[in-house]
This record gives sequence, structure tokens and C-alpha cells, in this order.
Amino acid sequence: MAGHGEPRITAPAVEGEPPSAPGRWRRLAAVLALFALAPWAAECSWGGFVVTDYPLVLVFLSPLYGGAALLVREVARRIGGGWPAIVLLAAAFGVVQAGLVDQSLFNTGFLDDTEFAGFSTAAQTRMPVLGFSVGEALDYVGDHVALSICAPIAVVESFVSPYRRHRPWLRRPGLLVVAGLYLVGGLLIFADSEDGRKGFVLAPAQLVFAVLVVLALVAAALLPRWRRDRPAPAPGRWAAPAPLWVGILVYAGHAAAGLVPGWAGIAVRTVLTVGVVALVVGWSRRAGWDQRHVLAAWSAGLLSAASFAYAVPSYAPSSPVEALLSDVAVSVIALALVGGAFLRLRREQW
Repeated sequence: MAGHGEPRITAPAVEGEPPSAPGRWRRLAAVLALFALAPWAAECSWGGFVVTDYPLVLVFLSPLYGGAALLVREVARRIGGGWPAIVLLAAAFGVVQAGLVDQSLFNTGFLDDTEFAGFSTAAQTRMPVLGFSVGEALDYVGDHVALSICAPIAVVESFVSPYRRHRPWLRRPGLLVVAGLYLVGGLLIFADSEDGRKGFVLAPAQLVFAVLVVLALVAAALLPRWRRDRPAPAPGRWAAPAPLWVGILVYAGHAAAGLVPGWAGIAVRTVLTVGVVALVVGWSRRAGWDQRHVLAAWSAGLLSAASFAYAVPSYAPSSPVEALLSDVAVSVIALALVGGAFLRLRREQW
């Protein structure tokens, strides 16, 4: 989750990289990988779509999710903010997406035409004035942070070389193209009143609230404190635990988060999240913390989503065979991605 041992990036672009055609192609491969992985992680990794829908998901949702993941990463890496900045920017994207684009955060009937109709317990934690459910807000925004943005970034960065891992991948023309794709993707969802916003329109108070939250999160992400150089921890008795234990801790936090309903569940989830984040941040400041720990922390959310895919339906009706095959496909893809990333990092140590 929080990687405090990352080097600070002061250059806004990749001018310091040795000029070579292979280097440019490797950066392009990383960009395309993140562009494609983000929508799959956001909408397919937990079973939202059956496997035959994956090509359509990538075509129609890559500009939205892939564009957002690339923009979040590029902004954070250009200012040298590391994972704290990435998390805050990811949360801002989550509020933009759920609060302003598809407006699912405020629309009580957003899932009524899906297989999730009747499953929602949002009414138990609904705020009376602004009309959104605190439980749904944690689900929607939290899933965007963990699945749409941070897990794809951690996985793709694990496949690239250490030299490029914490450096920008795009130059200004590339940034403009990605920003344009993201705007087009978001506008297509917003303009689709029937399938995008489901005929819902924000109230003025809801619009102001969502915009203020987004601005606050972006401002927090740009704080100078995230750009301070952090000295490497001195080797000593208190070394970082093995990446496996980091992954188990975060996976357990994800798995237990939704076990208790209502306001009591909000309290339990808050305590769990604060406790897990505090432990991981503390571990990240110990000697031995590296990209394997970062990957373990963020991929735990991806693996948790994949394991729960067997227990939740897809948006649209599907046959039992199609649903099972799709859930197995989710497991295979998630394990291949995470396993391949760990093997790539292991080769770095040889």
C-alpha cells in the first residue's frame, strides 16, 4: 500500500532515461498494459461481467478506467508523491466516477435493473440530507482506489525495470491523448442517461458536496509533504515482514470488511482499515521493504475480489455454466497476473 522507500522523482518527464528505441517501446508496453488492466480489475475481477463480455469491457471502458489509472500514476510520479499521493488521487477519481459521472453514489435505484437488485443494504447507512449511503460510498470509492487504480499500477510497475518503476512513462503529447480519452470515456457514460446515469440527475447540494470532496482530495495529494525525500531505513532488528504476511493481513482486512451490516459495520470497517493501513505504513518504513511488499499489499485486494466472484452475480443474467466458467477465468487471470509479477520481481534479486 504505502511505499515510503521510493526514490523521489524531480524531473517531470523521462529526459534522464537513456535514449533508445527499446526503451520507448517498453514504456509504451507498460502504458498499454495499465490501460487494459484497469478496466478489467475495476469491472471484471469481482465477477461483474462474464468472460464473453471482456472484449467489450476493454473497448468501451479502457478510456475511462485505463485513462484514469494512467493520469493518476503520471501525476503522482511526476511530483514524486509515491503511494500516498496515488491513493488520494485514486479516491478523488472514485468520487468523480461514482458521484459525478454515473452518479451511482446518490442514485438509490442505480442497481435496480441488474442482478444486484434487492441485495443492497444502503438504506441502513443513508445520510438523510445528502442522500447517499456511507456503506455504498466506502464500497464504491474504496473499490475504485483498490481495484480500478492502485492494484493495476502495482502489478504493471512490478513488471517494468527498477529504473522505470517510479518514473513517468508519458511525455506531454501522450498525457494530452490519455486525458482526452478519459474525458471522452467519462462523457459517454454521463451522456448515456438510460444505461449510464440511469435517468438520475444530482441535486445542487449533492453536486457541490461531491465537487468539494474531489477538490479536497486532489489538494491533499499535491501537498509538499508527499514529495519529501525519505532516508532509507537502517538495517536492524526490526526488518519488514515477508511479503506473504503483508498480503495475508491486507487480504483478511478486505475479507472481513463487509461481514457486519449497518452503522456497526461502518465502525468495524473503519477500525479494520485504520489498523491495517497503520501496520502496513509502519512496516513500509522498516529495512527490507521493497516492491514485493507493495505488490503483496495491493494485489491482496485483487485476489480477494477474485475469490468472492464465486459468491456474487454478474450485472446481467447468465447461465450457471457461463457464470462458473467466468469465475474460474477471473481466478486464473488474477493468479497469473500476480504470480507473474512476483516471478518478475524475484528475477531482479538473482
